[in-house]
Amino acid sequence: MTAVSQPVLRVYRDADRLAAEAADHIIASAGEAVRARGRFTLALAGGSTPEKTYSLLAEPARAPRIDWSKVFLFFGDERYLPPEDSRSNFNMARRALLNRVAVPPGQVFPIPTDCKDPAESAAVYARTLATAFGVPPDGPPPRFDLVLLGLGDDGHTASLFPGAAALNEDRAWVTSSPPGVLPPPVDRVTLTFPVLNAAYEALFLVAGEKKAGPLHDVMTGKASRVQMPAAGVRPTDGALVWLVDRAAARLVRPAS
Repeated sequence: MTAVSQPVLRVYRDADRLAAEAADHIIASAGEAVRARGRFTLALAGGSTPEKTYSLLAEPARAPRIDWSKVFLFFGDERYLPPEDSRSNFNMARRALLNRVAVPPGQVFPIPTDCKDPAESAAVYARTLATAFGVPPDGPPPRFDLVLLGLGDDGHTASLFPGAAALNEDRAWVTSSPPGVLPPPVDRVTLTFPVLNAAYEALFLVAGEKKAGPLHDVMTGKASRVQMPAAGVRPTDGALVWLVDRAAARLVRPAS
């Protein structure tokens, strides 16, 4: 049996430095993946820290450092809202990154939100993943080069919320999920633990004082994945890296 890798924690002075380091980390991961496998498959996250990171990736100082023709972009989760809605993860990524870099449109795979319901959306996206990765839809999950994740105040990650049925999914790659505690109160579509834990690397971006308690409980093993779903992200044959700012790290790293 493959050993689960131990998490790596890197602490930065503030959210801006964290976003810059995250952007550089993504650039390095892209280069490694292209050299090793000929392309870079990245699952994007929503949230303010990822948005800052995407904006930095699109700036002239960084954008040329990625071969965007070899980048394939997916989404870790999505609110079941029209893509034009400002609260859509796809809309945010489009504003911050997609409209500003030369990713071929056919290599961007948003989660569809125009299906009959979120459950159908999840099934459609699972088929999209199978096609894009060239794997059978009923086989082992696709292996992303990098999955970006956040940590909610309640310990959720992607749209895997405490106590939700989605936490028990061990076969489906994508599932629907109720809203959780976050606004807006709409259903979600999310990648599941089997996909997150199949990645070459899972990268958490965590900033802010409110994240200190959840980060401590997840990092120290105090919380189960039912209580705080982020604790369930442990790649079985890949890296787990946490990039956090000092405010979020105050309970797991002595003040400096």
